Amino acid sequence: MKQRRHSSTRGFAQASGLLQSRIRGASEARGFAVTRLLTHWAEIVGEDTARIAQPVKVGYGRDGLGATLTLLTTGAQAPMLSMQAEAIRERVNACYGYRAISKVRITQTAPTGFAEGQAAFAPAPKPAPARPDPQVRAQAAKTAEGVGDTELRLALEALAANVLSKRRN
Repeated sequence: MKQRRHSSTRGFAQASGLLQSRIRGASEARGFAVTRLLTHWAEIVGEDTARIAQPVKVGYGRDGLGATLTLLTTGAQAPMLSMQAEAIRERVNACYGYRAISKVRITQTAPTGFAEGQAAFAPAPKPAPARPDPQVRAQAAKTAEGVGDTELRLALEALAANVLSKRRN
């Protein structure tokens, strides 16, 4: 008699396995046969391009000799993106492994409606915190000058500089 194997996962499955068919179906409805184009867009085209554009659709022509990749961008970025269209096409074709994309089309709104056309791709990088002026740094160094441990003294200087700069503001 065959013994029944007990599962170590107790009926649980990975979320990626459960959603894989739905993600594939949704992406193929938009023409994305390779979902990697959507999931790894920043790696394929680069961070700078991914910040200003995102793939919306891959449309296939009637003769099937090449697809058109439609990219969504804002109005101000469209001229810059159009100059990079050939490089984007080459990188996307490298992702597919063959010359799947023959044309890159740039749109400033989603082709299906305004609800999709919300062009908020990636937040702008946060600016680096401003360094305190030399007077504040000198006063902070004077405050922590009696401490013998170098790391502790530097940490106390940074803390003092933050407190003193906040008081001035």
